[in-house]
Amino acid sequence: MDKKPIAEGKALRYSGWRSFIQTMLARSYPRIVGQMRETSWLLFDIIMPLGATIGYVLVYKALDASQEYIGFVVMGGAMMAFWMNVLWGMSSQLYWEKEQGNLALYIIAPNSMIAILLGMALGGMVSTLLKSIVILVVGSWIFQVQYVLVNPLQLFAVFALSMTALYGMGMMFASVFLLFGREAWAVSDLVTEPVNLVSGLYFPIKSLPFWVAAAASVIPLTLGLDAMRQLVFSTGLSLGFLSPGLEIGILAGLCVFFLVGAKILLDYTEKKAIREGRLTEARR
Repeated sequence: MDKKPIAEGKALRYSGWRSFIQTMLARSYPRIVGQMRETSWLLFDIIMPLGATIGYVLVYKALDASQEYIGFVVMGGAMMAFWMNVLWGMSSQLYWEKEQGNLALYIIAPNSMIAILLGMALGGMVSTLLKSIVILVVGSWIFQVQYVLVNPLQLFAVFALSMTALYGMGMMFASVFLLFGREAWAVSDLVTEPVNLVSGLYFPIKSLPFWVAAAASVIPLTLGLDAMRQLVFSTGLSLGFLSPGLEIGILAGLCVFFLVGAKILLDYTEKKAIREGRLTEARR
């Protein structure tokens, strides 16, 4: 049962779901505001994905590909910003906190670790959404990409489920990377380019062999991007891997899988930290 806030001087103490929400909002605050204060990061986070997008567009133009392929690349460049945020801003975050000496404070604090990770996800999602919109608008304007909304409701459902599953995967990997220790940085570098390939950021995932595309569907970005392309381009349905309705159902299942997995792994990590008393040491 939630308790009413108790005044202690000017401070208020919350418990239960109020504490959960306050923790989540407090952890998301530096992600949102910090990005605006460091304008150089904002510039590079937009310029770098946009540069890669322009490069692939020029390749398609040289091959005289249809306009839809150029639109696929622009949308993939916008979605790449979310993957990079999940990989570096979520999966590696607990490892970085350990290196900086903050992880011990997270573990001994009375707040929920799930609330802390959800706050990281919320803050990262909001700040990354602004960058993705800029990339999408600028790329569409430069290359005159035309969009046709087939089903706005399905498009919203696909995006919401994709973000939930993607950041749920980031929360789960945060515990995995923490247990890996110093290998976390190497793993992050290792999986960047393979994911860019198999998730179809710059081409329809249908171009891959069926079983390769099916295996890549474990990554929420793959099905989310494929479904969104089918719903915003006139010829998208003919180039889709699966039907949008089926992909929405799979994404919903991935949401449950990754969120439950994140909770299980996080509980294991906390127990390991309490039992061994060494998980938060920077040398591990």
